[in-house]
Amino acid sequence: MAQPIEIYKFMDVNRIIDIVSDNKKDALKELSRVIGTSDMISDETLFLKKIYEREELMSTGIGYSIAVPHIRDASIKDFVIALGRKAEGLDYESIDNKPVKLIFMIGASDTQDRDYIRLLSRLVLRLKNKTFMENLLAAASPEEIYTFIKDQN
Repeated sequence: MAQPIEIYKFMDVNRIIDIVSDNKKDALKELSRVIGTSDMISDETLFLKKIYEREELMSTGIGYSIAVPHIRDASIKDFVIALGRKAEGLDYESIDNKPVKLIFMIGASDTQDRDYIRLLSRLVLRLKNKTFMENLLAAASPEEIYTFIKDQN
């Protein structure tokens, strides 16, 4: 049996932000810039383009005030995750039409099929836990968020 994927290992305190933007497109751009600080992607512009293309197929706003924009691409070396918070929420064209307060942006290599699905599943399962989400929104700092996610693994 495969070991559970530990989400925090693909995160960094510097990739946890409070989103300034009021719309989906700009929020994705903010998070893409944060992902661009990682050495896991080689081209931030291409990454953002692929994220936008993914959103055109279908919104990654999964309901419960959560969005999980995600892509797999050959230009990505390994998993990389950024988290953006918007306490008052923003319009994201979610399946439940509710504003999104948490956006987990995920990039993965195009060779990480099985682990990619496992990572997404584990993250979404955690996020659907109301207490987990409330703790992420209430945390005072990126460090507190990171520690909380790490302690939940």
